[in-house]
Amino acid sequence: MDDSRSTVCKLEPHKKVEDLLHPPLHSFSTYRMLAIKRAAFQVSAKAETFSAIAKARQIKFSRCLSVQAHPRSADSDRSTIIKLLSSIGSKKEVEQYLRQFSSVDSQKFAVIKVGGACIADPTERNLLANQLSFLNQVGLYPIVIHGAGPQLNKLLEEAGVEPQYEGGIRITDKKTLEVARKVFLEENLKLVEALESMGTRARPIPNGVFRGEYLDKDLYQYVGKITSVDKAAIESSIRAGALPILTSLAETPSGQILNVNADVAAGELARAIQPMKIIYLNDKGGLLNGTTGEKISVINLDEEWDALTKEPWFKFGTRLKIKEIKDLLETLPRSSSVAIISTGDLQKELFTDSGAGTLIRLGNKLCTWKTQEELPANLGEILAERTPNSGTIFAALDAAPSFTSYGDEGLEVFAAVAPPTSSAPSKLLAFTPSKTGWLNNVADNVWSLIRKNHESLVWFVEESDENCAWWFGKSEGSYVKDGKVMFWYGVRGESVGELIGQFERGELKV
Repeated sequence: MDDSRSTVCKLEPHKKVEDLLHPPLHSFSTYRMLAIKRAAFQVSAKAETFSAIAKARQIKFSRCLSVQAHPRSADSDRSTIIKLLSSIGSKKEVEQYLRQFSSVDSQKFAVIKVGGACIADPTERNLLANQLSFLNQVGLYPIVIHGAGPQLNKLLEEAGVEPQYEGGIRITDKKTLEVARKVFLEENLKLVEALESMGTRARPIPNGVFRGEYLDKDLYQYVGKITSVDKAAIESSIRAGALPILTSLAETPSGQILNVNADVAAGELARAIQPMKIIYLNDKGGLLNGTTGEKISVINLDEEWDALTKEPWFKFGTRLKIKEIKDLLETLPRSSSVAIISTGDLQKELFTDSGAGTLIRLGNKLCTWKTQEELPANLGEILAERTPNSGTIFAALDAAPSFTSYGDEGLEVFAAVAPPTSSAPSKLLAFTPSKTGWLNNVADNVWSLIRKNHESLVWFVEESDENCAWWFGKSEGSYVKDGKVMFWYGVRGESVGELIGQFERGELKV
């Protein structure tokens, strides 16, 4: 599990302290003092300042969407919103993800499962409508499916009906089903009306999508098991320019309505749609590590499933939920992923490398090579096609007394790291993702493996590198000299000043 997503801080939030981060050239003692200040600043900034900035920006987004502007062209709207989105990440990130999402059929962009509590709370409901309106104004059509559990429990209590569960599944008798149909329609219309009030077209689809049969009529009564998904109503809604808003009610061939858990229905919908993103909104903003209480940032199932199953907290509902997600992802393209986030983090999850909440993906099977002789025979050919600097990479490997290489089975990413010396931390010799490696998060997977194996690391990037924002997010500090950026993590206290001094004196090969 990787916690880097939850602590990433981009270049923009630091502009106000630019003089502290990249000071004019002074004496070495000044370097040391400023470097120590910078290291202390970045620790607190990433933990406190960035979250405050994000909240402030989130409020700004809501206000922007609450104001109905004069009619403008779709291109003008898209351009304006790209600029607004760029304030939560780099413009390159936003445009990259927009291109990626726009490259697939409209219905294949994302399935978003919304908990009933989100719709019941007017503030959360309006925030969700803001977020969805933002997506729609850049030409994206997420398919929204919602539950209504809290509302159903409240109405049943008022009607004198005590909810009954068996194995975590709600037993749905005729009275419960009657109330469920009513509350699902009411909550569905609340979200539709919230979207329409903001000028975003939406279509209520309370039933007709899920075909089903009784899960176990004797035990659960009117609870359904989905057997097929009819996409006609969804496709019709998107063709008409409206966001489809679904409930999780299913229908038998004879027309009997059945209650289906919304998480289960969202999974079946995703299997039928094959979207790039599946997003579950919850009030915790992600999954929590039951031992530390910290939010889990990334789970790469291919690499981490076996280790997860041995964790003492990985049981009951958490184990079941992640197992269901694993089963779902194994039926989807490897580029698909599941994110568990809070409502306000929807844009940050979709349009930044750092994301938000918990990202769950299969990942690519990762490999480690200890010597140059162990490297795949076709590596030279692959790197020659990918980068004009392949000769430089192999020269650096030849010159290194020892190194460890990392990558995935398909070599969408290749990286190499030299071990630490008595005077310097481990050094990144190469990191070369393909375009697919960037887009499918293989670069993040490989970086997580490097971070796990190297407690401190230094690396160098051209200041003009188009991925500089990504590198900044992976670092704890950086220093610029003559168009080169030196990044590092795991370097503490006076060691930061010593590292900068070596860089200034040309003692570190870049």
